[in-house]
Amino acid sequence: QLHTAVDNGAKVVIRPGSRFAAAAADAHTAYPDVNFIVLDTEPEGGTAANTVSILYQEEQAGFLAGYAVVKDGYTKLGFSGGGGGTNPACCRFGYGYVQGANAAALEKGITVDMNYSWQYGSNFSASTDLQTMINGWYVNGTEIVFACGGSMFQSIVAAASANDGYVIGVDVDQSGESEYVVTSAMKGLADAVQWAVAKVYDGTFDTIGGQQTSLGVADNAVQLPTGADSWRFETFTVEEYESLYQQMVDGTLVVDDDYTVMDNAETATNWSNVNVNII
Repeated sequence: QLHTAVDNGAKVVIRPGSRFAAAAADAHTAYPDVNFIVLDTEPEGGTAANTVSILYQEEQAGFLAGYAVVKDGYTKLGFSGGGGGTNPACCRFGYGYVQGANAAALEKGITVDMNYSWQYGSNFSASTDLQTMINGWYVNGTEIVFACGGSMFQSIVAAASANDGYVIGVDVDQSGESEYVVTSAMKGLADAVQWAVAKVYDGTFDTIGGQQTSLGVADNAVQLPTGADSWRFETFTVEEYESLYQQMVDGTLVVDDDYTVMDNAETATNWSNVNVNII
C-alpha cells in the first residue's frame, strides 16, 4: 500500500501504530522526497529527516479516566490492555489509570479494587477468550473496565452489555459506539496529523523532520470528551474535570510516565488506595 501510494504521487504518507516501526526506516530512506508522519511509534533505527514521529503522553489521559471514574463512585475497576504488555502507549495508559484511581481514592478516603491484565490482547483483537475473561470480571463485581486495545473493545463491550457493566474507551471518543461507554481516554490523533501536514504545505516541515515529539495536556492533545452526549458521569462534573486538567497543564499535578513500575509484581501492587490484582 505504501509503494502504491507513492507510485501514484503521494507526497505525504501517514503511518499509525507500532506495526509500522520495523518497516519505517527502510521505506523512509527509499523515498527521501516523501514526508512521513508516524503516529504512536518511533521508526526502528531512528527518525529520518523526512519523517516526524508523534507520540503521546497517554499516562495523562489514563490518569484522567481513572480519577474520574473513582470520583464518580466506581470502586471495582478493570484494565484490559493490548500488545501483551509490550506496547508503550498501552502501558502508559494503564499506568496512568492506576495512578488516577489511586489519587481519587486517596482524596475520598476509600480503597478501590482493580483487575489489571494483558491477557488475550497480544494482537489487539476481539476474541471469545477475552470476552469470557471480562464477563467473569463483571460477574464477580467489576463495575467498569478500561478497554485499551483496538478491537478488544468489541469483546469488552459485549461482556459489559451482558452484565449491565460499563466501559472506558480509548484513543477517540467511543461513546457513539455503545451506551455502556462512560468516558474515553482520548488523544488528538487528527489534530496532530493536521498540525504536521500543515508543516508540509507551508514549507516548514524541516523544523520538525527527523524528530520525535510527545504531546500531552500542555498541547491539548490528551483529554476526556466533555460534550453533552459523551459526558456520562453521574456526580463528577465537567468543572471538576477542567480544574484537574488545569492542574496538569500548570504542573501542579505531575503524572509519572515510568510504566516499568507495572512490570514488577511488588511495585505494581504497591498502592496506598488501590488493590491491584495482576491477571
